[in-house]
Amino acid sequence: MSGVEAGPVAPFGARLAAAMDANGPLCVGIDPHASLLQAWGLPDDVDGLREFSLRVVDALGGKVAAFKPQSAFFERHGSRGLAVLEEVVAAARAAGSGSTGTLTIVDAKRGDIGSTMSAYAEAFLADGSPLAGDALTVSPYLGFGSLQPAVELAAATGRGLFVLCLTSNKEGLEVQHARTGGPEGALDRAVGGTVAALMAARAAVLNAGAEPMGSVGLVVGATIGDAVRATGTDLVAVNGPLLAPGVGAQGAGERELAATFGDARRNVLASSSRAVLGAGPDPDALVRAARAAAREAQAALRS
Repeated sequence: MSGVEAGPVAPFGARLAAAMDANGPLCVGIDPHASLLQAWGLPDDVDGLREFSLRVVDALGGKVAAFKPQSAFFERHGSRGLAVLEEVVAAARAAGSGSTGTLTIVDAKRGDIGSTMSAYAEAFLADGSPLAGDALTVSPYLGFGSLQPAVELAAATGRGLFVLCLTSNKEGLEVQHARTGGPEGALDRAVGGTVAALMAARAAVLNAGAEPMGSVGLVVGATIGDAVRATGTDLVAVNGPLLAPGVGAQGAGERELAATFGDARRNVLASSSRAVLGAGPDPDALVRAARAAAREAQAALRS
């Protein structure tokens, strides 16, 4: 792992807050769907994957708060695709250097137990790993405690986590809205006993006292309606970033955001992929689309 830039010193939450203030609360997903590659006139192979992804980084680095490369679209091309993901993480790091530069959230949604989770943490959160961005998405559905290796390594290296909490897919409520029956005790009862509320409460404990916000965030879909209220999930208490797919062009405007996030709106990082990437491959068009999306998110979230 030598030769890769060491992890940042400042906590991820503080760096993300600065990036959002400087560039607007927008995260651009790097999702090289086959259909997007075709629309850009690129082949659906490793060469097309690399060209697409690096063009996005080159056009928007330093102009948006964060990138979110979706690991699955790189993994489907095998080891050569993962090598491209490493290139993208390195390019994004270089393009986003500086206290208010563009950060990188690797969207891999890892979640496992014991030594396996430790290995995932080392792959995506350790200094020197070519897959380590500034933050990682993780799945807590083997129990929040199973994420402890990632929590510890992220804290040690100044990186962040985004824990799946309330997602917009209809199947998500089968688990996220369920009432827990585990040994959580007083904390479980205090948050109303739903899985989503418990995940948020666990994040809140880790973020307690952090300024301007903590580094353990949640993934909360912007189009989930009254799910936050229905599950008793306290997003304000989380005191961490809220990664929100579905803002703006995907269906959630000011009214929906107020209903979903309430007083936690200022910590929301709106995630957009196709609404921005569909403007490519012209780099100026990508910049215009990203700035428009950032303004729209800013107006909806900071009103």
